[in-house]
Amino acid sequence: MAGRFAPSPTSDLHVGNLRTAVVSWLAARHAGVPHLIRVEDLDATRVKAAPEVAARQLADLAAIGVVPDGEVVWQSRRFDLYKAALDRLPTYECYCTRREIAEAASAPHDDGHRPYPGTCRELSAAERAARRTERPPALRVDARGAVVTVRDRWAGEVTGTVDDFVVRRNDGAHAYNLAVVVDDLEQGVTQVVRGDDLLTSSPRQAWLARALGGTEPEYAHVGLVTNAVGARLAKRDGVVTLADLAAQGWTPARVLSVIGHSLGLCEADEPVDLDALLARFDPALRPEVWVFPPAS
Repeated sequence: MAGRFAPSPTSDLHVGNLRTAVVSWLAARHAGVPHLIRVEDLDATRVKAAPEVAARQLADLAAIGVVPDGEVVWQSRRFDLYKAALDRLPTYECYCTRREIAEAASAPHDDGHRPYPGTCRELSAAERAARRTERPPALRVDARGAVVTVRDRWAGEVTGTVDDFVVRRNDGAHAYNLAVVVDDLEQGVTQVVRGDDLLTSSPRQAWLARALGGTEPEYAHVGLVTNAVGARLAKRDGVVTLADLAAQGWTPARVLSVIGHSLGLCEADEPVDLDALLARFDPALRPEVWVFPPAS
C-alpha cells in the first residue's frame, strides 16, 4: 500500500503542482502508508532535459518537506514492464491520423481526450496489411464500450464509457494511460491524489487496471490552482515556481505556509512544517479551487 506523486519533467513545478504534492503526502501519512515519487519521463520528445528538470523538481519538493519513502522511480527505465502488460491486453492496430479521428469522433472530454469511434477495430487482415504499408500502426485496447464506475474520495461515484484508447503510439512509445496504471500496480499504489483535470480519465485507468488483473487505487482529485482570470495556473503566469518566488523574497517555508492556508490548515503567514499540517489534516475535506497569487 502506498500513495504517490508523479510529476512529468517537462518544466519546473509551479505552486499548483506543489500544492497537489503536499495533499498527496498528507493523505499518505494520514493513512499510514509510504509516499512515493515517480518521474514520468515517458515521452522522450517532450522531456529531452528530463534529468536536469527532474533534479530541480525533486529539490523543490524536498525544500517544502516532500521527500520519497524509497528510491525515485523513472518511467524511462521500465519499458519491459509496459511491453509485458501489452501482451496481456485485448488490443488491435489502428492506422487513423489525428485528423481522421477528429473528423469521425464526438466532441472531446473536459480533459481533452477525444473518444475513438472504433474505426480500425473490424478491419480484415488484408486491410490491415495494406494500411500497414502506408503508416505504422498505433495499438489500442479493445474495450468494447465498457462502462466503468470508480469512486473518488471527494467527487463520489464517477462513471464513464471506456473508448478504445491508445496504449502504444505509432512511433513505438508506450502511452501514458498504460504506463501509469502498470506502475501503480507494480508499486502497490493504493491511493492517487492528483488534479481535478484528470478526474475523467479515472474510468479508463480503472478499466485497464482490472484488465491487467489488478484493482484501481482510491482516487482523490484536488481542486485546481488557477490564475486571477480562472484559467489553470501555468508557468506563463509569471512568478509561480519556487525559484521565481525566491527571487521575490519568498522562502520555501512561506510557500508551504501559503499552501497550508489554501487548504484551511493554518494562517497565511503561520510558521508550519508538514507534520504540523498533518496534525490538522482532515481527509474528508476536499481541497477546493485556489487562486494564486491570493488576494492581499
